[in-house]
Order: sequence, then C-alpha cells, then structure tokens
Amino acid sequence: MTVNKYLIVITFLILQSCGTKKAQFTGTAFKKNTVLENFEFSKNRLDSLTNYLQNHLQTTGMMVLQNGKVIYEYGDIEEVSYIASCRKSVLSILYGKYVENGIIDLEQTIGSIGIDDIEGLLPIEKKATINDIITSRSGVFHTPSNGGYDKNNIKKRGSVKPGEYFVYNNWDFNVAGFILEEKSGKSIYQEIEEQLAIPLGFQDWNIKNQKKRYNKRKSKYPAYHIYISTRDMAKIGQLMLNKGNWNGKQLVSEEWIKKITTTVTPTSIINERKGQNPYQFSYGYMWWLVDNFKHHPDFEGAYSATGWGGQFITVIPKLNIVVAHKYKVPKLVDWGLKKGGVSNYSYWKLLYDYLKTKN
Repeated sequence: MTVNKYLIVITFLILQSCGTKKAQFTGTAFKKNTVLENFEFSKNRLDSLTNYLQNHLQTTGMMVLQNGKVIYEYGDIEEVSYIASCRKSVLSILYGKYVENGIIDLEQTIGSIGIDDIEGLLPIEKKATINDIITSRSGVFHTPSNGGYDKNNIKKRGSVKPGEYFVYNNWDFNVAGFILEEKSGKSIYQEIEEQLAIPLGFQDWNIKNQKKRYNKRKSKYPAYHIYISTRDMAKIGQLMLNKGNWNGKQLVSEEWIKKITTTVTPTSIINERKGQNPYQFSYGYMWWLVDNFKHHPDFEGAYSATGWGGQFITVIPKLNIVVAHKYKVPKLVDWGLKKGGVSNYSYWKLLYDYLKTKN
C-alpha cells in the first residue's frame, strides 16, 4: 500500500471509529404513496429495481419521492454517513440568504476579504471573485487540504485569469465554505441546522456528527465534510424541487434556486475535462445539470448533487421526482484496499432504466 493510500485509509478509520450520535431532534417523515398513481412505477417495476440493486450495485440506501410522497425505499435510509461532494451543493443553498440580503457580494474579490494560503497567493489569484469561487472558476490552482479533485486539469499557477477556466478544484469549494462562515459569523454546520435541518424537519440530524478535515501542510482551508441520512438528503432534494418552498414558507428564494441550477460551465467544457459520457452534464453553482440524457424528455431540466462512491441528491422536475442515493463508506481497511461504491455511470443508468416513463 502506498503512503498516500495508507494515510487516506487511516483518516477514514478515525472518522469511522468516531461513530454517529443519535439525532438531536426528530422531524416529520414523508408520507408514503401506498397506491401508486402512476402505472409506470408499479409494484412489479419497483420490485425489479430492488432485485437490480441487490444483485448489481452496492447501494446502501435509496429513496424515491414523487409528488412529495415516498414511492420507493431501499436499504437503511436512517443511517447517518458521509455524503462526499454532495456537501458542495448543500453549501450553494446556504449562500442564498446572504447573497440576497447583501452580506455576501458575489463580485467581491477574495483578496479584499483577506483570503491567502500557505506560501501565499499570487496577485492575479487574489482577483478571483466569490462568484468565481462558487462556480469553480477561480483560476487559483493551489493544492487543497483534501483529495477528490481534478488533478489532471490543474494548470500552472498564475497561467489563467479568474473566471476564464473551469476545473473541479476542492480548493475553491473549501474556500467557499470558509467565506460563508466568515460572512455569516456561524459555522457551516450551524447554518445547515438553522436553514435546513430544523425547518425541513430532518429526522436524523445531529450537529455533533459533523467533522471537518484538516491538512494544514497543504492548505489553511479544511474540507467541511457533512454526515446525514438518506431520508434527510431526500428532504433537501424536495426543497429544491419545490423551488425553495416548504409547507407554504419560502425558505430559499425561487430566484436563488434558479440561479444555482443554471449552466455556468457548458457541457462541451465538462466533456473536455471528464471525457465523453452518454449522460451529458453542465455545471452551475455547485450543482451538476443534465444537458442531454440520451435525448429522453423526462430528464430535461434535471440536476443533481454528486459525491464520491455513490452519494446523490437528484431532482427530476418533469417527473416531479426526487432521488436520494447513498453508499456508505465501509469501516476498517476494506476501504482503500479494493474499489467500492456506485459509479456515476451506474447510477445514471439505473435512473434511465427504472425511472423514465416511456422508451
């Protein structure tokens, strides 16, 4: 085992050994649609989905909502675990109130805020705006404190102007978390609790389960890892489908929901970075947007939070569907010694095969 892989495994051993705390409070469960109104999602079809998950994927939790009701559950939907890069999409929601009340100015430069890092940022890098940061177009190619970013497309520092070049870089996302905390005066986890967990009635939330990951030899800015259950992920998806409204109260403005799910980096650029895929995506404000889903009309306007190993919060407006999908990172040294999880391709193939309404 290489040194880097050994360190990754040890990190996850520590995180996993901490365990999870019981929920601080219990919210309201989604109602179940016991009589499936849409024949496309008949019991036989959903039973077939279960068989597929059991025999072909490593899914540990999955929930499908239609019209705000549960039409499908699989695995342990109550288990609290790591949601990987779905954290970034959650952060984009939290930004909304502070952008709209003027506390966060998206055109403010990171240099004027005092953002710097180990060995310093270049003058051109300090000209990146908050908007550049939360669309992953800062042009700051500083090493982040955590892995899981697109190393292959990182350029020489100072070689591009801020806003001109997209690359999926955790440095941007980690700094985005720092900026929210600086501007709000609260931790990201307090913001999740106040903006999402309490008003949405999370059922398994406990702020004590939340842990940041630091590596100050690489960067001053930690990764703000988030740990929640599949059914609480589904509530975030339903809020997005509702355009920010929850039980008649506008928690997030419709304008902000529209903004963060609008393309900033087009599919052509994403294809250059990630390679061709039958499921075509563009990128907005920390959300992946479906651009062409095998030309199937049901998926027009769909978008998703996506995280390593099989963490997804997917919204399909044409079908009025939300999907929350989870693969729990296993304990001990099984992680890191063999590949695991559910790939992006496998997940989207699953949705195409089992959720589309017509061939």
